[in-house]
Amino acid sequence: MQLKSLKMFAMVVETGSFVAAAERLHTVQSNITSHIKKLEQELGVQLIQRQGRSAPTPAGYALLDYARKMLTTHDEAVAALRGQGKPSGSLRLGAMETTLAIRLPSVLAAYHAAVPDVHLHLESGPTATLLQKLLAGELDCAFVAGPVGHSQLVAVPVFREQLVLVSSSALTAFPSPEKLMTSTFIAFRQGCSYRQKTELLLAQHGIPAARIVEFGTLDAILGCVAAGMGYAVLPLAVVDAHRGRFALHSYPLPNPLAVVETCFVATAQDAWTPALHAFDALLASQAVTGQTAEPV
Repeated sequence: MQLKSLKMFAMVVETGSFVAAAERLHTVQSNITSHIKKLEQELGVQLIQRQGRSAPTPAGYALLDYARKMLTTHDEAVAALRGQGKPSGSLRLGAMETTLAIRLPSVLAAYHAAVPDVHLHLESGPTATLLQKLLAGELDCAFVAGPVGHSQLVAVPVFREQLVLVSSSALTAFPSPEKLMTSTFIAFRQGCSYRQKTELLLAQHGIPAARIVEFGTLDAILGCVAAGMGYAVLPLAVVDAHRGRFALHSYPLPNPLAVVETCFVATAQDAWTPALHAFDALLASQAVTGQTAEPV
């Protein structure tokens, strides 16, 4: 298998089409198609579905993980042998959607300016999903809600978030159990730490989790709360950042639900790439100098 063919295959999966992959790789579609066909002939299986969106087949999904690892290893080897002064290759970083939107833009901008040759792959998701991908080798590092209890992972608290109950109307006090009992709660899907806090809040008042309506994006949650559909449990920083777009009000959650720590998580340092070492150093320097909002 040629690395060039694997790169084209991975790009087709990432973009969802042969045309988009060709544009990203600055080549023609026929070249992409030719390389994919050669891969399929060599392996004796179909890798990409040809109808509708160019999604991988089961065999394609199996190859995708190996392809990404081989491409990453190749990039790291080239960077090491060239002896470049700055890291190159790629950094696969995962984060909760709220963290990615509120806490990381300045960090990522500073990192890109410091090491422009590193290609950033960003992925948002709930804590449980990000930890699974980190343990599976699909991510290099991630920002997740603590505490993190995995012996294979190194976790360092970096942000402390104050959690609040978000509503469309002003709250002079925390809602009564009777009010909560008849209210709808809006949250991310299972695996999200804020969803877990919501369920704990309801459990404290004997309210069934069936009162929770799931949404997949932060904007959808904020929009529905602002429209009066129900309450949400989110970091205060998220609410403050979106008050100009949505009519939102908030009230602090009671202890011990009031605070959640966001941790920077990665595998053991002996497996870190130069790109990951550079990101860790930048994150530590921003926390020390106070450039990162609300560091722990």
